[in-house]
Amino acid sequence: MSVPHFDGAPSRLRSLVEDLRRVGAIRSAAWAEAFARVPRHVFVPEWYGQEADSRGITVWRQRDAADRDAWEATVYSDQTLVTALDPDTAERVGERAWTGIPTSSSTMPSLMAQMLEDLGVADGHRVLEVGTGTGYNAALLSARLGDRLVHSVDVSPGLVEAARRRLAAAGYRPHLAAGDGQQGFPGHPAPFDRTIATCSVPRIPAAWIEQTRPGGAILADVSMGIEGGLVRLTVNEEGRAVGHFTTTTGRFMAARSDAHAYRHPGRAPYAPRAGFRSASLTAADIRAHYPFRLLLAFHLPGAELVYHVDDDTGAMSLQLQGRDGTWARAPIADEDTTIATYGGSADLWRRAEAVWQWWNDHDRPAQDRFGYAREADGRHYAWHIPDGHRWPLDA
Repeated sequence: MSVPHFDGAPSRLRSLVEDLRRVGAIRSAAWAEAFARVPRHVFVPEWYGQEADSRGITVWRQRDAADRDAWEATVYSDQTLVTALDPDTAERVGERAWTGIPTSSSTMPSLMAQMLEDLGVADGHRVLEVGTGTGYNAALLSARLGDRLVHSVDVSPGLVEAARRRLAAAGYRPHLAAGDGQQGFPGHPAPFDRTIATCSVPRIPAAWIEQTRPGGAILADVSMGIEGGLVRLTVNEEGRAVGHFTTTTGRFMAARSDAHAYRHPGRAPYAPRAGFRSASLTAADIRAHYPFRLLLAFHLPGAELVYHVDDDTGAMSLQLQGRDGTWARAPIADEDTTIATYGGSADLWRRAEAVWQWWNDHDRPAQDRFGYAREADGRHYAWHIPDGHRWPLDA
């Protein structure tokens, strides 16, 4: 799709940069200048807006410059904009409307700014970006460092080519490649000073460590089932990457090896309902505290946190579920309730209650009080920085 032109771009771009500085997402003059030089509308000529149909099912409606005012306002707002859907799940349900799972997006500018600030680049640094997407982040890196120092890879050849055209239209020509970004940049160029990923991974891939120079840094979203988060790690001579979760919070779509769709992992059937019990941990407690969910993921690797809807009543609950089919849930409509229902075993919710007790006993540490390491042999673990208590994450 060609890039629409509109005269109001400079003023809207200035307003966006001012907003990002005001909320503290942009903290340095160098990144303020980079954001001010890159027009976001070039990279998001169209997107999918989320709606709900009469049955409550999520519908993605295609939006573009046909509605000029809405397009301008949305593109220069601090929003994540979905730009592609999984073709295996996408189904057309109306005019310019589909159901399906998002596979690519333009991340909200405030999160991008915070991550780029956290990355800690300096003049002359070579950067690898995993997840080219629309090309907007590669343009920002190019504006800050010069495009010859920026390498970006995406699993989708179509996205890469579209990003290449948009980058050229904005005046940038970084090194782009199509491929599985979990394997790093094809051809393994000279080591990078910084690696940044705009997709989530279950652990830091070995290729990222191998392609980042000793002393260099990796910034990525590690997904651990129940929760995940952004980690900033330093690579050492032994092939380890060690660091901590950042104060910046944000989650990304999962990395994929297939250019078009996600792998859909199989799960054990739900265990039959076994009973219910009073509980000291509620759905409200879990939903309200991100650092606690992160800690819960450390303790229950391989488990998931999902929303469950009762087939008979339509009541919604927050549910923990294990790989073996065990589950435990608490209702959302009455989030202060202390009743948990379980299937297979009551142990899952009991373990979560023990984590809740630990978190409170340790003064509710924030996420940056937890470290993360990926060893050269592939093992990865988290730890509580103040006392060194460690949790292996290999489920």
